[in-house]
Amino acid sequence: MKSTWKPHEEHGGLTDKDKRELPETVFAFPDKRKEPMTDASHVRNAIARFDQVQGVTDEERDLAFRNILAAAEHYGVEVAETNWRQLGKLPHTPNPAH
Repeated sequence: MKSTWKPHEEHGGLTDKDKRELPETVFAFPDKRKEPMTDASHVRNAIARFDQVQGVTDEERDLAFRNILAAAEHYGVEVAETNWRQLGKLPHTPNPAH
């Protein structure tokens, strides 16, 4: 499965209304519309909060991680992790479930 993420013209802070109007293609978790990535800051937030997202399957996490990598490359954000299971370990929030 390949990434579904595509860049969008929205940048900066997003209100709830802004998020509702964004296409699914800008979200790390597109089916759940979780973790919008419209700029480098949002990509870093998606990485930092990845292990806190609830109600998603491992398959959805696989897709979300690929989307994060695509957005990170587009916005010039360095990602040290090579697998989503590495998230939740330092420097991220520890999460023994992953």
